[in-house]
Amino acid sequence: MGKKTQPDYGLPVSRCPDNTAFKQQRLPAWKPLLTAESVLSSFFIIGLFCLGVGISWVIATKNVKEIRINYSDYCSECTKLRENSSNSEKLCSCTINFSVQDDIKGDVFLYYGLSNFFQNHRRYAISRFDAQLLGRNVTNAESIQKLSYCAPFSVYNNGTPMAPCGAIANSMFNDTISLFYHTDGSTKLPVPLLNTGNTWWSDKNVKFSNPKPKDNLIQAFAGSARPPYWQKPAYELDPYDPNNNAYINDDFINWMRVAALPSFRKLYRRISRVQTFSDGLPAGNYTYVIEYNFPVSKFGGRKHVILSTLSWCGGNNMFLGIAYTVTGAAIILTAFVMLALHLKTRPKKKNPFSYR
Repeated sequence: MGKKTQPDYGLPVSRCPDNTAFKQQRLPAWKPLLTAESVLSSFFIIGLFCLGVGISWVIATKNVKEIRINYSDYCSECTKLRENSSNSEKLCSCTINFSVQDDIKGDVFLYYGLSNFFQNHRRYAISRFDAQLLGRNVTNAESIQKLSYCAPFSVYNNGTPMAPCGAIANSMFNDTISLFYHTDGSTKLPVPLLNTGNTWWSDKNVKFSNPKPKDNLIQAFAGSARPPYWQKPAYELDPYDPNNNAYINDDFINWMRVAALPSFRKLYRRISRVQTFSDGLPAGNYTYVIEYNFPVSKFGGRKHVILSTLSWCGGNNMFLGIAYTVTGAAIILTAFVMLALHLKTRPKKKNPFSYR
């Protein structure tokens, strides 16, 4: 008998796959058999799961207490003042009185909100220099110009580099918000606010770092200048806490994490639960004192200040709860329709004792 050879398919023998179960696709495989019982069971299980998550989400969100105030209208005089950039050095503040009807128990968070501010614009979102934010190339104008997308907020006309550079850093939110509690008719008690511990651990410890020498930031930033819209250099963002300055400042880090939608909120402060506020915010009258610096009228924006609690699913956001609930209800409804069609169209069993 002659020697067996592989079939010739017009390809060189060396290019044919080996005659193994793996390369010839002969490995054992599991192929699910889709029956009416398995499909309908899957639909009901998935629908009940989505419906349960959605209802739980809606109930938890309903328990979140939130007080939201649009202070662009309350501070109309300051808004008009900030429309002219030549008034950027002039101080302007306003007060907003409001009341809390019921005690707000637990942790309370203070947010600022912006509307019609498109941080998701691609040219804006990439306008940063990550190497600089890690504490490198702070004063190297050539690196900032060549290796970043910071232009036109990269280097001044005299060659001095901006630190930090880019449109995101230059447009950093810089209103100052203070909160006071009226203990009686005339006494105002400052509500203690925590300005640290408000960022992601990965941002604070991995993505951002101050340049060396870290114990002397004035020397570290020597040869650079603050962005044109900033009122003070990076190493003076928090004059009271040296560990919350420059690139590791919590307010700066939160602002550099750009928002996906044009209307957004960012965490500004947390209420310190001490003394009068150990259980949260008591019911009563309160006052916001706002140093108004951030202009929004030119792009038709609005500014909000928000007091809110949190639940296991976050803040006051009903979208996911409603989405889960609607999806679960739609899947269960579809499962019932499929079940009815299956029962209607399935073949009837013959009676073995019946006569033809």
